[in-house]
Amino acid sequence: MKDICESERSKLQRWGKFQLPNTYKKIGWSIVIGTFLLMIAKKLVDEPTWVKPVLRNVMILGFLMVSISKEKIEDELMASLRATSYRLALIIGVLYALVQPYATYAIESLLDPGNAELDNGYFQVLLYILLVQILFFNALKRSS
Repeated sequence: MKDICESERSKLQRWGKFQLPNTYKKIGWSIVIGTFLLMIAKKLVDEPTWVKPVLRNVMILGFLMVSISKEKIEDELMASLRATSYRLALIIGVLYALVQPYATYAIESLLDPGNAELDNGYFQVLLYILLVQILFFNALKRSS
């Protein structure tokens, strides 16, 4: 039993330390920018219904690549700053997920009472958490 627990702990620790090489940061930003441009372009043409969710998922994947890519010099300070930025992003993201639907509902109720919905999609929450993490990490990195 003890060996099983040790093995599981070891696997979790390896996954907890997983990071992509630094070059993936540029690839991630390229994906994000390209997807953003495609999202703007799709507004001009009539597209199939599956295009929007696919573009959203690709954009989330791009931000995730940026988020988990190593820095050129990855040391204990960077690991600490990264952990702090993830913790802050999670806390702020959860608060956002709790408050945002009600704020949107209140505004929609004022503007168009018949169509107000209490909805918060996964894309919006995941995008917000990843953006907050990236912004906090870069801010912490600059200040240290």
